[in-house]
Amino acid sequence: MHIRTRLAAVALVGMMLCWSASGGTLALRAERDLFAAINQARRSQGMAPLRWDETLAIAARRHAEAMAERGSAQHGFEGEPSLPSRARQAGAHFSWLSENVTQGPSPEFIHTQFMKSPPHRANILDRDMDSIGVGVVENGGQLYAVEDFSQAR
Repeated sequence: MHIRTRLAAVALVGMMLCWSASGGTLALRAERDLFAAINQARRSQGMAPLRWDETLAIAARRHAEAMAERGSAQHGFEGEPSLPSRARQAGAHFSWLSENVTQGPSPEFIHTQFMKSPPHRANILDRDMDSIGVGVVENGGQLYAVEDFSQAR
């Protein structure tokens, strides 16, 4: 009986890990695709690429989760910390921050929308920024995306 319980527990953990990995794969791929698209846009303008900052990505993922839970893309929600507070809580060190948020069906759609929007495009092509973290959460067929840019200290 003891062995069956252990086997059942191991099987359950294995299934949870597989489910988590498959659910997270789409979001992680979208994060990588957005990061690559941003740096391609910067290179096409003769700019240096942004460096990945995992602390910014943690802050971005947390905010993307909040957006997905509410089904709305916004820079902040009532009761949620501000962008600088979210970044500091995740461990980021910065002199300056900016953020792009949206939702859409694919990373390509999201990046195209950002590049068509003058304020979002300005964040992507800001020469003062040197770091980025991207967070994406999928919910109901929609990707909720957050791009947190910083001038690192």
